[in-house]
Amino acid sequence: MSTNAGPHVGTAHPPPAPGRWRRLGPVLALLALAPWAAECSWGGFTAVDSLAVVVVLAPLYGGAAVLVREAARRTGGGWPAIVLLAAAFGVYQAGLVDQSLFNPEFLADTEFAEAGAQATGTRVPGLGFSAEQAVDFVGNHVALSICAPVALVESFVGPRRRHRPWLGRWGLLVVAVLFALGSLTIFSDDSGRKNFLLSPVQATVAVLTVLLLVGAALLPRWRRTPRRVAVPAPHPGWVGLVVLGAHLSTVPLSGWVRVGWHLLAAAAVAVLVVRWSRRAGWGQRHVLAAWAAGLLLAAAFTYVVPNYAPASPTEALVGDVVVTVVALALTVGAFHRLRRRPPTDEATEAALDRPALHDRARSRK
Repeated sequence: MSTNAGPHVGTAHPPPAPGRWRRLGPVLALLALAPWAAECSWGGFTAVDSLAVVVVLAPLYGGAAVLVREAARRTGGGWPAIVLLAAAFGVYQAGLVDQSLFNPEFLADTEFAEAGAQATGTRVPGLGFSAEQAVDFVGNHVALSICAPVALVESFVGPRRRHRPWLGRWGLLVVAVLFALGSLTIFSDDSGRKNFLLSPVQATVAVLTVLLLVGAALLPRWRRTPRRVAVPAPHPGWVGLVVLGAHLSTVPLSGWVRVGWHLLAAAAVAVLVVRWSRRAGWGQRHVLAAWAAGLLLAAAFTYVVPNYAPASPTEALVGDVVVTVVALALTVGAFHRLRRRPPTDEATEAALDRPALHDRARSRK
């Protein structure tokens, strides 16, 4: 009797490597989605202007999103590292690049001049920045510039590639150069920095804050596998509702009360989500629900938020509708993509990704 059961029995065959465009697709999507989510998803620009915004800001915002994700996935830091690096980018962009965080006249020539004037009530003596604007600017960079785009793009990617690096050394170098050029373009443009320049003290504080956040993101503790508990994770909808409620709770507040409540609400949600993430069944749908909530809320407010520059009612309405359609299409499409695959929790996905993460030869090509 023949014992030859076929050439594939008893031999582990890794899945074929994806083609170049399939490998670069998520990177290109993140390069385009990050600037749109950061600057257009809340209705600041018309539909036509949004295209120009995405093109101009893709190197800065998109480059940051790609570099943040690659750094977190390569070091194994996961979402804690992504959040900390996103906060570092928020301070870098608002504090050092366009310097809007320290420039009291940054919004003076826009439709947000009144809001900018009201924020001076929380100005920090000696450092010259508004605590309320700091919370808003950095918080929006965390939620919209980095985390929501990363969560959306990773949801469209299969589990075997979701947590692994997407770029090799040369790809990282190209994106890093784009990021540097994008930063220099905004900094050197009069309309970007508006002829404002930081004081040495302000620059020192901003640089130190960025370095501290980056250092915290690289701590070894984020690479530890958390202990799982047998309690089942909540439905992804509950995660989204909790995050949405935290966002909405800050809307009617202002001044130092809003600053304090914003920080308290963010800390409470972070603690709750971390505890939930250790439960059985926690997976990408929960992650997507948490970050998509802020994006959908921003899209909902487009109809009451003015544009940066004056626009006709028709232009403003068309732009708002386009934002709503894009935000809903991305979110619904991402959830649909996840539903087409068997549900897996984060532990299972990490196990699937582990061989790929250690495939140094392939990642360096």
